[in-house]
Amino acid sequence: MISDLLLILGPQHRRRMVTYLAWVAGFGVLQGVAMVLLVPFLEALLVGDTAAAWTWTGVLLVAVAAACVAYHVQAMRGFGVALVVLETMHERLGDHVASLPLGWFSTERVGRLSRLVTGGTMMVAGLFAHLLTPLIVAIATPATIALAMLLFDWRLAVATLLCVPLLWAAFRFAARWVGRGDELDDAAAVVAGDRVVEFARAQRVLRAFGRAAGGYAPLEDAIEGQRRAGRRSLWLATAGIVAGSFAVQVTFSVLILTGTYLALGGTLDPVRMIALVALGARFTGPLAEAGDYAGVVRIARNDLRRLVAVLSEEPLPEPARSVARPEPGAIELDRVTFAYEPGSPVLREVSLRVEPRTTVALVGASGSGKTTVTRLIARFADVDAGTVRVGGADVRDQTTEDLMAQLALVFQDVYLFDGTLEDNVRLGRPEASPAELAEAARLAGVTEIVQRLPEGWATRVGEGGTSLSGGERQRVSIARALLKDADIVLLDEATAALDPENERFFTESMRALTRRATVLVIAHRLPTVVGADRIVVLGDGGIAEQGTHSELLELGGRYADFWESRRRARGWRLVSTTPGTEESS
Repeated sequence: MISDLLLILGPQHRRRMVTYLAWVAGFGVLQGVAMVLLVPFLEALLVGDTAAAWTWTGVLLVAVAAACVAYHVQAMRGFGVALVVLETMHERLGDHVASLPLGWFSTERVGRLSRLVTGGTMMVAGLFAHLLTPLIVAIATPATIALAMLLFDWRLAVATLLCVPLLWAAFRFAARWVGRGDELDDAAAVVAGDRVVEFARAQRVLRAFGRAAGGYAPLEDAIEGQRRAGRRSLWLATAGIVAGSFAVQVTFSVLILTGTYLALGGTLDPVRMIALVALGARFTGPLAEAGDYAGVVRIARNDLRRLVAVLSEEPLPEPARSVARPEPGAIELDRVTFAYEPGSPVLREVSLRVEPRTTVALVGASGSGKTTVTRLIARFADVDAGTVRVGGADVRDQTTEDLMAQLALVFQDVYLFDGTLEDNVRLGRPEASPAELAEAARLAGVTEIVQRLPEGWATRVGEGGTSLSGGERQRVSIARALLKDADIVLLDEATAALDPENERFFTESMRALTRRATVLVIAHRLPTVVGADRIVVLGDGGIAEQGTHSELLELGGRYADFWESRRRARGWRLVSTTPGTEESS
């Protein structure tokens, strides 16, 4: 656990951690020494040696004062380390998570990360502030007392040490059971948390089908599972605490019985026996306190391991400096193979080159790898084989900052942050001038949105952009790309049909983008497909066809089938004839 704590703090705080542990251990030893000094003090007091009793009282006071000073210093240093955890952990997690490949972010991991950021960091900080001290003292103080007992009476010391394996087994059993209960509770809490978020996000769908009032079965099942896990966790924790307390009482009983036997046999002075039994009570005291904390320490240790697991995830390797980029705006996939799951490649030896300032449309069936191609270009993950080049250089030989400076991404599922409209557009290039912001807004149709909103650019759009429509969110996303003015634009068109106004702004934005940048678009709209310089049809893990619109129609292959199906779908409409009748054409 100490190595995990050092990893959490980082090398810059290693000395602070070691100093804190040294003061805690010193406090434990001084507390043990103070307790050991009770033996000669009690012996002098019980035999009526007042002078010796006063002498040992002075020595005892000095030891107690030293222990108090050590306690204060270690407590302050423990709080200091806890503050370091609270101040730096969120930043360290954020920096590390931002360097992980996109494939790491599964629903379960995101839910667990959210739980760690909120509760896990507080639990680890509490480990330094409140829990680590009694755990170390429970080792240092009894060890000091046991060594002193060897000097006073080796037989009582041996009897005490023989109980150590029992204590170790009981505390290990308690920690294991409490930890198992915490793991069950944590897993159930992650599932329940995900279901709560899902329930909140799916309100429109649930209400549309009349399912909101009657409850949501997956959420109810998750809450019931969390209740069952919590109940089982409580029983496991109770069993562990009882086992630890029982072992402590057995140890103290063995000490009393052994001392009584030796005193009755005449081999141990009764006065010393009473003093050593009193010392034995102090031997078991820290152990009992550690037993009380064992459950909480194990829970904190589980959170610590989860934090370490996240921080130990390997980020995408990145060079210290980027290599030269001889072809700005060029994209190339060279015999690329990639799979999300081993043995099931989405792309197999795909080779594709996009010349600078050209527009290439990717089309294909769902699951053909269109989005995967754009993700690999942006290096959300590394290829299993082959090479992806941006600007003429391997993406693995470029820093993330330099790579992303060349790219502007427009996703289909647009996400807007809970800030102002201006903040969301300026995300593309925060240092852009007001004139550049206004021009990007004009081309993307955001100016009309600004004029309509009561506070204009200063209007907050809500988490996820909930105050804007889907088409308006798409316009904001395109304005970001226009403002960034990158060499390459990766664009995933919305599959849903756009209303005439959004269609007009989208068309104007596409024209502006194609004039200034290389555009690789996952195309769903027929005008975008036809207007591309080249069309690439993906299928069966590779490129099935590529060429211009007319060339692919003449080929009569997959693209011709795609075009015909889209043309027919676009041509369907309802035509009113006579009252009460309708026909389709």
